[in-house]
This record gives sequence, C-alpha cells and structure tokens, in this order.
Amino acid sequence: QVQLVESGGGLVQAGGSLRLSCAASGLTFSQYAMGWFRQAPGKEREFVGVISWSGGSTWYTDSVKGRFTISRDNAKNTVYLQMNSLKPEDTAVYYCAATSLRYGSRWNQYDYWGQGTQVTVSS
Repeated sequence: QVQLVESGGGLVQAGGSLRLSCAASGLTFSQYAMGWFRQAPGKEREFVGVISWSGGSTWYTDSVKGRFTISRDNAKNTVYLQMNSLKPEDTAVYYCAATSLRYGSRWNQYDYWGQGTQVTVSS
C-alpha cells in the first residue's frame, strides 16, 4: 500500500529554519506531483506548494514565496520542504500529498496523504 511519511518537524524560534522530508513508498514516485499542505488549529487545510513529477516546476502560495522551497529526489522517493525565515503564523501540522495530476492546489486533487508533522514557531 501507499505510504507517505513526513519527518523533520519541531519547535523553532521565529526567523529560524526547518527542513521537512516526506518519504514515499508503494507508488511510482516519479509519476506523481508532490504537494505540501498545512493546517493550523481551527483552520482549514491550506495549500503550501507543489513540485512537478520531474522537479522542474514548483508553485507556492503567496505567503511562503521566497521563504519556502520544495525539492525532490526521485532516486530516494523523497520530497523536501525547506522552510526559512519562519514566522509564528507558519505554525501548523504539515502534510505531504501525492497527486497524479500535473499540478494541484486543492486538497481534493490529491490521491494520497501522509500523517503530518507538527511545526511550531515561537515568537
């Protein structure tokens, strides 16, 4: 079965950095675009960004542009989310997800989800 396992979350001070990883198994990883979403308490799940099958294209929500970078290593079946200049409003559970579409910014465009990893940014 398909598994997406996130890691790398934790507590960081504002202005700091974290790198999340998402290891995939049970699917042909290079045939899926990989997205990152986040959900803060009491809020809806929010699109963060997505990377294309090959890694050649990325798209981000405006609030993270210039601070977050998504990359992937298809040989390792892993996608990464590098988060710099973190702000308290970035605090959320972060999820990776896989879609067979070329691109997706809505949660219902994704076929598979990880369990999430908590990121907490203190002020």
